[in-house]
Amino acid sequence: MRETAMTWQGALEKLKAGNRRYIESRFKHPNKSVERREELLDGQNPFAVVLGCSDSRVPPEILFDRGQGDLFVIRVAGNVLDDIVLGSVEYAALHLDTPLVIVLGHSQCGAVAAACAGGELEGHLPFIAEALQPALVDLGDEPHAAERSNARYVAAQLESSGKRFAELATVGNLKILPAFFDLETGLVELLD
Repeated sequence: MRETAMTWQGALEKLKAGNRRYIESRFKHPNKSVERREELLDGQNPFAVVLGCSDSRVPPEILFDRGQGDLFVIRVAGNVLDDIVLGSVEYAALHLDTPLVIVLGHSQCGAVAAACAGGELEGHLPFIAEALQPALVDLGDEPHAAERSNARYVAAQLESSGKRFAELATVGNLKILPAFFDLETGLVELLD
């Protein structure tokens, strides 16, 4: 368990500060030492879950300037939600007491672009496109509308599907937020 419980607000401030350092190239590179690795031998205490895309250009530990043991990262193409991903988030929220979940969409997402384009996809790629479809309706003209809509959709799915998530949210012990990472600017923008 965490020595000092962190609120979701405190966790969010740490992520925002790390993203500012990333944008300004003023990295602290925290918690990347032998001593930190040894501290974690008795267990992990991540302060935030980041459900993001597997795109190699979107590594949460770098975008938020965080180190080992800080983030519980789940990466899957298109940051889609399935039972395995949901179970992973539940593990962090229910067993590690992680107070914040960020669903991180990003610009130039190939999975979202492929789902929007339609057409033939090979192998298991149609499963990803199918999972993205519910988020791709009534997109409007917002820049990067599809990627933003998907992050919002997945965050809403998590809120309604996660075991005890509503209960934890009611007492202030869990917050699920959609966010969007702009590859061009480096900014992670909250969508709610």
